[in-house]
Amino acid sequence: MQDVPKIRRVVTGHDDKGKAIVEIDEVCTHFKQGRQNAFICNIWTTDTVPANNDGHKDGGMREGKFTMIENGSVFRILDFRPGVEHRMHRTDSIDYLVVMKGEIDMELDDGVEVHLKAGDVMVQRGTIHNWVNRGTETCVIAVILIHAKPVEAGGQVLHAAG
Repeated sequence: MQDVPKIRRVVTGHDDKGKAIVEIDEVCTHFKQGRQNAFICNIWTTDTVPANNDGHKDGGMREGKFTMIENGSVFRILDFRPGVEHRMHRTDSIDYLVVMKGEIDMELDDGVEVHLKAGDVMVQRGTIHNWVNRGTETCVIAVILIHAKPVEAGGQVLHAAG
């Protein structure tokens, strides 16, 4: 696999006596290729609200390919290379994003674009969008997706797409 970012993942938990412990402290090696020139690493996922912090199962290693978990959350790192494949999409989620490295353009379905650079934050509220990396460097984004009801606008329900 192409060179992916060195993301350190630290996850806490509890031992069998209820004492706080560090359960995971590693550099992530589980990046997967999404579309062309895009890599994804799930840091943690949940499948309930409120989240369940019991047990020792590694929520970052959930099986399957998904953009959202119904009644749950996903914390992931996105690695978008120059020329990332076009994918206009919408998720039934509210997404909190932090650009950690590089620059990227977020394109909406009407052609409006917003340029984001390292340190910028964004809240994606169920809109159709696409990520475009026209630069020469990789863009790394941390994103937290929390399940949301489908958007209602203009008298219609706008379901996940793409």
